[in-house]
Amino acid sequence: MSITLIFEAHGTTFDNEAHLSSGWNDVALSPLGVKQSKEIGERYKNDHFDAIFCSDLQRAYMSADIAFGDKFPIIKDARLRECNYGDFTQSPSAVVDDQKPLRINEHFPNGESYVQTTARMKSFLDELKKNYEGKRVMVIGHRATQYGIEHVINGVPLETLVATHFKWQPGWGYKI
Repeated sequence: MSITLIFEAHGTTFDNEAHLSSGWNDVALSPLGVKQSKEIGERYKNDHFDAIFCSDLQRAYMSADIAFGDKFPIIKDARLRECNYGDFTQSPSAVVDDQKPLRINEHFPNGESYVQTTARMKSFLDELKKNYEGKRVMVIGHRATQYGIEHVINGVPLETLVATHFKWQPGWGYKI
């Protein structure tokens, strides 16, 4: 038995459109993000999920709510948050992207490192294994959420993940 996990990125935010890195800034979805969230629901309208997990930041949980409403249980979990960029929160994305390779082990000033975000994800995935064996779940999250999933499940080095340009796609599938 295994768990089927589908990862979806949250919808576009006002910070995304301004090319700012939100980190833990609780920014709202833009109109485009609302449209993208509806598209998630459409993409999976004939699927069943035992649970939809998302971070407690509104861009993730609103994406889940817009996509699925009360069709499936939606569970907020702070471990699924984006990296805390600390002093770099809401800095231009290009500046934060340049910092990422330097922040694998060393935390962002007044923030956290990618080793820390990955430890949060490992804790989440370990709990998922205990409670959702044989189930199908979705995670709606952030780049750090996906970095953690890719590292823990597929063994992709964090150095590779943070250096790879994010390319959106309609969902990523994993077996745990």
